[in-house]
Amino acid sequence: MADTATTPVVPASPDPPRPADKASLRMAIFIGGLTLALVGGFGLGRVAGKTPGATQLPAPNPVATASDGHSHAPGTGPHEHVTGPASARVQVGGLAVSAGGYRLVPESTSFVAGRQQPFRFRITGPTEATVTTYAVLHDKPLHLIVVRRDLTGYQHLHPTMAPDGTWSVPLTLAQPGAWRAFADFAATNQGGGQTPSTLGVDLTAGGDYRPRPLPAAQQTATVGDFGVAITGTPVIGSTQPMLFTVTKAGAAAALERYLGAYGHLVVLREGDLGYVHVHAEDQTSNGGVKFWLAAPTAGRYRMFFDFKVAGAVQTAEFTLVVR
Repeated sequence: MADTATTPVVPASPDPPRPADKASLRMAIFIGGLTLALVGGFGLGRVAGKTPGATQLPAPNPVATASDGHSHAPGTGPHEHVTGPASARVQVGGLAVSAGGYRLVPESTSFVAGRQQPFRFRITGPTEATVTTYAVLHDKPLHLIVVRRDLTGYQHLHPTMAPDGTWSVPLTLAQPGAWRAFADFAATNQGGGQTPSTLGVDLTAGGDYRPRPLPAAQQTATVGDFGVAITGTPVIGSTQPMLFTVTKAGAAAALERYLGAYGHLVVLREGDLGYVHVHAEDQTSNGGVKFWLAAPTAGRYRMFFDFKVAGAVQTAEFTLVVR
């Protein structure tokens, strides 16, 4: 029997790998990278407290209001005459050397402590010309208030004006330090219109300045032989009555008119010395002098009450706390 030849079976070789499509490879890499970027960005947004896809805007800047410059229409503001209860937003004056087109121009602001010197100044108007026409308010065309920055040394003065518009007054700054002078006036125009203004300027008396702390709030004060008591509580934004009663030896003092009224009240805010000149009612009330006052802001104030008895002017001082 002849041998039968067997042909070995050789397994088929697999097809050689086909080269990858370059375009498909680039697309896969792009999609994978984009996915990682989105996931990573979402995570960062959560860490930073931001919502994915939200645009973060910068915080808005504070908007200044017209009252920031303390400007006011004629007949309003720090020299307004209030004679009854009302809602009011009080604007303080005297914070700047110029306002509403008017400017206080002193010849000199340097003084020697304790020595009387002339204080001369001019008021210029919107055209920069020196103002020479003023309305007479409380018997005077201009009131000058001078006080040290720690609210001591209060003076209420009445300068005289030369024909060229230069005001002058003898002035003594008793103690060294920084002082503030307030010019309270109402300029008039050719048509007779009035523009009330209160401008302020710093004065300096050389020497060792030792400011005094503001006294605690109190309802009574003693001035020579007189006792002065106040009743009433000012609040912010609403005029409230304040009654000042003057006594001597336990009896009501015989008040006399001073500058057309039975009393004058200047209120200065601690810190920036914001100025409020409050007018009294025309007649006395139960023997006292009534004012209507609205506080501009919370804080501490010093009140200066001028009154006249037997031909002599006196000033009582009080600390007021408004909350």
